Amino acid sequence: MPGVLELLDLEEVDRDLYRSQQTFSEPHALFGGQVAAQALMAAGRTVPEDRLPHSLHGYFLRRGDAGRPTVFRVDRDRDGRSFSARRVVALQGGEVIFNMACSFHLGQTGPEVQSQQAPEAEDPETLPDLPVSRLSSIQIRRPRQPFGDVPWPTLFWARVTTPAPDSPLVHACLLTYLSDFGSGLSALDAAREASGASIDHAVWFHRHGRLDDWVLTDLVPSSASCGRGWYTGAIYDRRGLHLASLTQEMLFRTPATDAGRG
Repeated sequence: MPGVLELLDLEEVDRDLYRSQQTFSEPHALFGGQVAAQALMAAGRTVPEDRLPHSLHGYFLRRGDAGRPTVFRVDRDRDGRSFSARRVVALQGGEVIFNMACSFHLGQTGPEVQSQQAPEAEDPETLPDLPVSRLSSIQIRRPRQPFGDVPWPTLFWARVTTPAPDSPLVHACLLTYLSDFGSGLSALDAAREASGASIDHAVWFHRHGRLDDWVLTDLVPSSASCGRGWYTGAIYDRRGLHLASLTQEMLFRTPATDAGRG
């Protein structure tokens, strides 16, 4: 299985056109965090190095195939004095599977405030690994859960298992990769209703952090209606610094096979 850093190593096909170089031999769907992280990397390759991502919003439009490369087309919407805006379209077989709007900011001096504190969680060094099959070179550990014995953790430690370069863009992409793992809606799962495929996903980057050290992700369910569910999340480093916030909307409904729908 390719490592996550290999997944972020995109081939430049032409100006503002990139292609992933790693695929998976086993037939399964493309992990949403992977295509989002690669799209952010493609956009980041088109801005000055001192401008770092501060937000992204993406829509998952079609099921991607992990066994074939993905092409990323970047549109340079605007380069201002301190912000750069980009749009990215991810394609497979000539069809759009994902699109993203993202923005990059030239860091400036300002107030340093954090009103939201990291939740209590056991030290990751004292916890066993949680076996996961769909994450490349990512280690997950599960502390005591705030919503009881849920099928997927809503609170978890994670880190990249290989040393990552000193590149804030790379670590922002690694955080994006991780941000689509799990589901904050697992706390709402019932016998007949459950969370399904991702619809859209947003991340705000507040502070630079290293993803080859432990970070704590806290996902909180908020709403479920009309066949969709929505949750929020926050990611903290080991010191409790608030690195990023996220929101995600997913399908949340009775599975089609149970409801008699094709």
